[in-house]
Amino acid sequence: MTTDEIATPGKIIAVHLNYRSRAAQRGRTPAAPSYFLKPTSSVAASGSTLERPAGTELLAFEGEIALIIGEPARRVSPEEGWRHVASVTAADDFGLYDLRAADKGSNVRSKGGDGFTPLGPAAIPAEAVDPAGLRVRTWVNGRLVQHDTSDTLLFPFGQLVADLSQLMTLETGDVILTGTPAGSSVVVPGDVVEVEVDAPDAPGAPSSGRLVTTITEGTVPFGDFGTTPAVDDLQREEAWGSAEAAGLAPVAEPVEGTAPGQLPSTGAGSEEFELTHDLRERLSGVGVATLSVALRKRGYHDVFIEGVSSNHDGDRIVGRARTLRFIPFRPDLFQRHGGGFNAQKRAFDTVAPGEVLVVEARGERGTGTVGDVLALRAQVRGAAGIVTDGGVRDYDVVRGFELPVFSQGAHPSVLGRRHVPWETDVTIACGGAAVQPGDVIVGDGDGVIVIPPALVEEVLAEAETQEREDAWVAEQVAAGASVDGLFPMNAEWRVRYEAALRLAQGPTS
Repeated sequence: MTTDEIATPGKIIAVHLNYRSRAAQRGRTPAAPSYFLKPTSSVAASGSTLERPAGTELLAFEGEIALIIGEPARRVSPEEGWRHVASVTAADDFGLYDLRAADKGSNVRSKGGDGFTPLGPAAIPAEAVDPAGLRVRTWVNGRLVQHDTSDTLLFPFGQLVADLSQLMTLETGDVILTGTPAGSSVVVPGDVVEVEVDAPDAPGAPSSGRLVTTITEGTVPFGDFGTTPAVDDLQREEAWGSAEAAGLAPVAEPVEGTAPGQLPSTGAGSEEFELTHDLRERLSGVGVATLSVALRKRGYHDVFIEGVSSNHDGDRIVGRARTLRFIPFRPDLFQRHGGGFNAQKRAFDTVAPGEVLVVEARGERGTGTVGDVLALRAQVRGAAGIVTDGGVRDYDVVRGFELPVFSQGAHPSVLGRRHVPWETDVTIACGGAAVQPGDVIVGDGDGVIVIPPALVEEVLAEAETQEREDAWVAEQVAAGASVDGLFPMNAEWRVRYEAALRLAQGPTS
């Protein structure tokens, strides 16, 4: 079904709060669903533009699954509710936090503006999908910012239909907006928001296609004959999704709008450092053991990630660190932070090409910290590798991937046995080593080491020099020389080595 075939609904009913991830973000979990109405004049098609009214700052997107009613429903049971849904599609429930105070909870002005309810572009027949098998994703300027599934809803689709039908008839074509997951945030003029609903496990993996909305800047100010836009820090925090994202507290999580692979500041020199192709190639040519010696000379004794080994013989990894932190399991915290598009999923879904995802699991190997699906996602995104001081689920499958994974070994248990996924892009402790986002990670058969960006070039140069010497020493030993005086080289052997080095380099002009 195309956009043109999604008829203008008689009424649009939206659910306030319905995803566990969003409830955790808001800090409250409702006992029953609550609703508000949106005018049909707010409906827009894919490819439309949406004006952020002049004088406002907090226009927020909310990617959602929209139900389109087929057969009218009146006083139906929750078990019958889904049968009254003809199709589903993507929706974006835009809201203007600057006008929330004007509505006293009704959302008439804050969510009822022209174009504030884009729908489409295509409808998926309800009979073709499992109501618990739908997925909703939202992108802003190409970056994935929302990702959740209908099996995490607080109130399933059938319950919503049944609850609403107790007091009103849901008529053919009516639309129910079923709530948004965590990740909703503020957009500004020039931003492009895309929402897609699909059923990846259903035959043919049906999809709504991407619902595209471009944000523009309004030019007509509000008059003085009604409530005018006003914001405070509470509205900013709720609109952006957190105090950190709104710039009201020290940043602990990536701010919405940060591009994949864009690393936060990690100390002197980190922003200026670039891990070039040449540096990657050179780091791939020296051993972790040699790099360790060079770092130890500079006072860095605890930069080795203890207890991890690769799932492939001969693997090497070189890349900048992207960090993920788990905290010890606690039921209430896992309920709030373990579902939906949590920190673990965000890390694996946004790791950038060439990055190494480094996971703090507190050395707890009694459960998995990565499995086959997430490892595959990291490989598809071009990650250089994964390092975790915990266990790996689906170990044999993960070992079949090309992606190097350094871990404490296999364990079949799921994450919630010992861990809560907590935060990303912060300083962590992995295998006894401090790791900051942007640190350089090098791994080989001896293990994994962490190099502060400011030290990479001098440590690498020294390691290359040392490995050239070691290779020459090995040649002498292979030819029958004794290690006495040769390893390490005394003055006599040093003279021979330097002569051999000059000969190998050839005449200089």
